[in-house]
Amino acid sequence: MQPVKDLFNAREATRPVIIGLLILTVIGAVIAVLSKQWCRINGWPDAEQHLHMCYSDFSQLFGTRGMADKLFPYFTGLPAEQALEYPVLLAIMAGLTAMVIPGMGFSPERQLAYFDLNSALSFICWAVVVIAVAYAAKHRSRDAIMVALAPGIILTSQLNWDLWAVMLAMLGLLAFSRKHIVLAGVLLGLGAAAKLYPFFLFGAILVLCLRTGRMRHFWVSLTSGVVAWLTINVPFMITAFDEWSRFYTFSGDRPAGNSSMWLAFVWTGMDGSTMSYLSNGLFGLACLGIAYLGLTAKRRPRMAQLAFLIVAAFLLFGKVYSPQFVMWLIPLYVLARPKWREFLLWQAIEVFHWVFVWLWSAKYVSNMEYFGGSWTIEILYGIGIVAHMAMLSYICIKIIGDIRNPEQDLVRAEGIDDPLAGPLENLPDSFVLGAKATTKA
Repeated sequence: MQPVKDLFNAREATRPVIIGLLILTVIGAVIAVLSKQWCRINGWPDAEQHLHMCYSDFSQLFGTRGMADKLFPYFTGLPAEQALEYPVLLAIMAGLTAMVIPGMGFSPERQLAYFDLNSALSFICWAVVVIAVAYAAKHRSRDAIMVALAPGIILTSQLNWDLWAVMLAMLGLLAFSRKHIVLAGVLLGLGAAAKLYPFFLFGAILVLCLRTGRMRHFWVSLTSGVVAWLTINVPFMITAFDEWSRFYTFSGDRPAGNSSMWLAFVWTGMDGSTMSYLSNGLFGLACLGIAYLGLTAKRRPRMAQLAFLIVAAFLLFGKVYSPQFVMWLIPLYVLARPKWREFLLWQAIEVFHWVFVWLWSAKYVSNMEYFGGSWTIEILYGIGIVAHMAMLSYICIKIIGDIRNPEQDLVRAEGIDDPLAGPLENLPDSFVLGAKATTKA
């Protein structure tokens, strides 16, 4: 237990700051509950839940994936189209929370209880993320206010189980910053068992370990992560392989989804598998570019900067850019580039995008009952997609600028090298590319 306690024993985040952040998180959670109150009162009817912007996978999947009948995911015996196409750790959470809801079978009361329970657990994850960011930011712990009151989290915290993955990812980075390399790997591996993206954070660790010549830290953390991932996944791979693998086959075969750039290519007739190859290829090229950036910068990039760029590339080139994916980025942004004006503009754009995602879906779920044949909703939804991807691209460009010109880096300007560097902190570079690179940490 000592390594876990060590994560939160830093002096930079004082008790009053943490208490204040938790109070703000509670306020954010209350606003989140109020934003879903129409559905909590009226249920989740097909079109209306989209129109009132309170759709949730919690309530939807409870009744359609066998969980109302306490059938545990992967072992339901349901047809493939009704199987839960989620990674193991999220499937476990979905199944366990269904088991504790009193009664049997679907009813509005049990659906609401399931929604409320999973919402409450997501709020706990949110609070842990806020605290983790506060401690990881060290002397800039108050920047975690952005996470506590982020509109992107307020609106999407009850949409899916993503906050579990976000929590594990942030705890993993915090553990690395505290030099607990094995624990960091375990937490990132568990995060990857919930959502794929925490695995990509090993890429940031790899680049920094290459520059410092401390590859042992990378291999130890990666091995720990793989072991943790296998520990969670192997039992299901052995006992229910077809159901376990459905998430991966579904992800590869599915067509372009919400708010992805690939929606612009649907007219070509390109199938989901082809889009996957192209998407993965572009993401791979982006990762090579980020690695090159990290290995040629005149001063070693910070962990959060590289992590944000990697996750942002995954989202920008991915086939699906669901609204809740913004939660993956918010804590990383706060650690990479904590600028309030830019953050508020980004979040305002995400709110605009959020509104028209649901108005667009309400129109089509209702077979045009809402908004008729007007193209206004489609146009505004398209503007929302372009705007939120353009804003994310802009942030990436600014972070790249901070890496290329470290004197512009807001965090380093206040006298700290890299709050997340952990065992790599203040080490000289031993491997760099390019004539302009220096040995300065």
